[in-house]
Amino acid sequence: MSDKSDSIFPAGGAAPIEAQAQQADLTYRQAGVDIEAGEEAVRLIKADAESTYIPGVLGSIGGFAGMFQLPSGLQDAVLVTSTDGVGTKLLLAQETGRVDTVGIDLVAMSVNDVLTVGARPILFLDYVAVGRLLPGEMASIVAGVAEGCRQAGCALVGGEMAEMPGLYSPGEFDLAGFCVGLAERAKLIDGSTVQEGDAVLGLASSGFHSNGYSLVRKVLEVGKVDLAGTFPGMTETVADAVLAPTRIYVKSILALLDAGISIRSMAHITGGGMIGNFSRVVPAGLCAALHFEEWTIPPLFRAIQKLGGIAELEMFTAFNMGVGYVLVVPQEQKARAKELLAAAGERVFELGTVVQGPDKVTLAGVS
Repeated sequence: MSDKSDSIFPAGGAAPIEAQAQQADLTYRQAGVDIEAGEEAVRLIKADAESTYIPGVLGSIGGFAGMFQLPSGLQDAVLVTSTDGVGTKLLLAQETGRVDTVGIDLVAMSVNDVLTVGARPILFLDYVAVGRLLPGEMASIVAGVAEGCRQAGCALVGGEMAEMPGLYSPGEFDLAGFCVGLAERAKLIDGSTVQEGDAVLGLASSGFHSNGYSLVRKVLEVGKVDLAGTFPGMTETVADAVLAPTRIYVKSILALLDAGISIRSMAHITGGGMIGNFSRVVPAGLCAALHFEEWTIPPLFRAIQKLGGIAELEMFTAFNMGVGYVLVVPQEQKARAKELLAAAGERVFELGTVVQGPDKVTLAGVS
């Protein structure tokens, strides 16, 4: 075996590779990672993050971990967690250069899930991965996350910014988030108390929220839709319509619980639509029989359906169809619940009634 000093393997090792002349003074920045830009981004987002702090938050942004002191007086506390992303809606945000609201989507997808069991979201952490870290763009993205946290009443206590050239191209980024909620075990809501005769209420969505965007994007692509244009019968631009941030229902639902409304079941309507999501929290032997007497499908959904030639059942499988959140309450509390939700700024639909039946959810006229 060769014992040449310019081999990078010692004698007796693998086949020798001739040492090549090395470029002088290589730096992390030349490899595509700018530490100074990351530090500047942290400085820019610090105020937004701290604006979300609630009682219990310890420390500040910039450390190695977020900390929270649980409130005293809880009898049997349960931590409730959820994690999610924004999905391919990000591609439309990147295409239009409108990245200031996708952070709201990120928060919404997790806090609305935590809410379904009656938990109060308290903590949120985000993860942002980029091809090239631009402090101003990062600050805009995280400002959206902070706004979502303020809407949900939870604290943004930490996160991670990862600059990964090669894995992402410049201008590309991805988002993920993690939420922690808090509840009393005795007050958890799991659908087990749903009874025949209960009322089903739906809360209006703000659009597609953060689901079905692979189909939305395909329709826009095939139809050669101008994002700066408008759909027939609509006044807002296509970009405004499809990038409308996901509605956060936390404060409205917590207001019901604080008022003593006996919510028996809740569902966040995401991928899989009404049947796929609501079926998870309806007990066996009972059926939520839903109708469209108050539930009107928004024009945006019908515009995409017509442009793409999408079947009705496919629409109700891929999209929320205008209802982003569903709850079941006793009939005698229905009127009060609707009143409180409307006062909180929600558009409320009376969707139907719980009956006996083998199918957990039925939609009149949709098959």
